[in-house]
Amino acid sequence: MISRAHTVAFQGVEACPVEVQCAISPGLPAFSIVGLPDKAVSEARDRVRSALAVMSIALPSRRITINLSPADLPKEGSHFDLPIAVALLVALEILPPEAASETLSLGELSLDGTLVAINGALPAALAAAEQDRTLLCPKGSGAEAAWVAAATVIGAKSLAEVIRHFTGQSVIAVAQPGEVVSGTDDRDLSDIKGQDSARRALEIAAAGRHHLLMSGPPGAGKSMLAARLPSILPPLSPQEALETSMIHSICGMIEAGGVSRARPYRAPHHTASMAAIVGGGRRAHPGEISLAHNGVLFLDELPEFARAVLETLRQPLETGDVMVARANAHVRYPSRFMLVAAANPCRCGYMTDPARACAKAPQCGADYMGRVSGPLMDRFDLRIDVEPVAFADLERSRSGESSATVAGRVAAARAIQTERYAGCEGVRSNADAEGRVLDDVARLDSESRDLMRAAAERFGLSARGYHRVLRVARTIADLDGDPTIARDHVAEALSYRLSGSG
Repeated sequence: MISRAHTVAFQGVEACPVEVQCAISPGLPAFSIVGLPDKAVSEARDRVRSALAVMSIALPSRRITINLSPADLPKEGSHFDLPIAVALLVALEILPPEAASETLSLGELSLDGTLVAINGALPAALAAAEQDRTLLCPKGSGAEAAWVAAATVIGAKSLAEVIRHFTGQSVIAVAQPGEVVSGTDDRDLSDIKGQDSARRALEIAAAGRHHLLMSGPPGAGKSMLAARLPSILPPLSPQEALETSMIHSICGMIEAGGVSRARPYRAPHHTASMAAIVGGGRRAHPGEISLAHNGVLFLDELPEFARAVLETLRQPLETGDVMVARANAHVRYPSRFMLVAAANPCRCGYMTDPARACAKAPQCGADYMGRVSGPLMDRFDLRIDVEPVAFADLERSRSGESSATVAGRVAAARAIQTERYAGCEGVRSNADAEGRVLDDVARLDSESRDLMRAAAERFGLSARGYHRVLRVARTIADLDGDPTIARDHVAEALSYRLSGSG
């Protein structure tokens, strides 16, 4: 007789179904696991044996074989402990077979039989709902998995509790979803003194999810502006929160089962490797661009990043996802993020100040910004020069608009876009519009068209640059509540496109 249990193997954010088969047959005593297990899965036999021994359940002096099917799918992680134990308990006739067939289980076992929280509970719950099975997981992961309303989630503290549940001795209550994490931050736009043009660019970028490049000397406030961008972004929609939480679940970043509605904000150091930014490593883990999905990726000191790392951003910026290809894995991760970057005008940072500039100015500025390729620069919708703040502004008390005020306008513009693109798959904001969709929503009158033609000829705008100007102009019109794009909207969009490029 072969007993069966069900679990999943993770490939990116996808939970692939795995059947755990257990056979107890005559032969020399042995406990083997086959089906492409990694080291953590192979070690499950020792954890399972110890957990059963604590409950005074002795393994028979026979040959025990565990097969993880399909055999050609790599199995990684300690979450296979619980399904292996369930399949073994069914084979020992301790658990009823129907309990294992109707349940998708995953969890790590301690030597004393306690179940330890694992990563990936959220995508596992989605897989359980699709298979119409109950999800059995550690109690520490139950609140996270319970966010999938279509799945029934059972969170157990130990293997002994699992046995009592399935034998009817003590039924475990269905897990409830965790609390919604507010993600509140004390940083507010009113902290910024001066920098009116930069604040305006930040608002436009937030309203249309446009990529923004800020260039200016050290201490001008570029990082300070970027850090306050999350305070004016609208909260994640339920669909976006689920997408983002799936990635964070795989990485074990969801604490106490709480799902956040705040948009991610990632700010990796410029020494980060390609695998850290794009994703990769032995298990093809998601990188910063995927952890920033539906949020913001801030790259401070942009030219200091390795050239190869920056070039890998070009394709995800266009497609909204990234394929991490390795010899043993090809994993696709979503990566629809808003890129915000800051850069000094040159290595010393004072090229624009005649009193402090080095002897190599202005050539040093061209060489420094030349580290960022033209194709990547072309993907920034807005480029602004952030000038030093005057001392007169520093001495004044807070005078600018608060984040709440600006966030209200941004939310109104995003609501217009949500309604506009309701029937367009894959388009949620103006930054996503392309092809016929962009042609339909960004029609220009004769004056605007003449201005665009003159700018394209004068400054050599690429086709991508032309369309990005149209998207920014559409966002500016949305902020003004104007259904049509006026000449002033195009002029402002062009001003952001043609400045801040070094």
